[in-house]
Amino acid sequence: MIRKMTAEDLPQVMAVENESFPDSPWPQKEFLYELNENPFAILSVYEEDGRILGYIDLWIMYDQAQIANIAVASEARQRGIGQQLMNDAVRRSIENECEFLSLEVRVSNTPARSLYEKNGFIQAAVRKQYYENGEDAYLMIKPVGGLNNDSIACD
Repeated sequence: MIRKMTAEDLPQVMAVENESFPDSPWPQKEFLYELNENPFAILSVYEEDGRILGYIDLWIMYDQAQIANIAVASEARQRGIGQQLMNDAVRRSIENECEFLSLEVRVSNTPARSLYEKNGFIQAAVRKQYYENGEDAYLMIKPVGGLNNDSIACD
């Protein structure tokens, strides 16, 4: 089930973060900032039998939304958890009348790019040397309709 992230979830969230992004994981202080200080952040976890198997950090900023971070534990991948987190982000974006949902993804992260493309995201730009190791990122966007979202469906 997807629910709101709390500070008590951080040990498990950090385990997923460190496993998913070994070269550049967010530090715990970043998650604490998102939870306690970022007025735009909505953090959610996917929990199953008391275990955090995935999470998402979604920013709702007026008429736009951005996925700041999303990850699924390696042992839980290919089970639709990433899709459920994505569906939740799209739903929240529509509910908040956002025009589009965006994210950055490593050029080399083919599985994530496939998930995003399957969900209607398109490559809008390349962010050169976006990551600490110098790797580029694709800026991907998905129109979600803003005030005219009657035709936008969330899988």
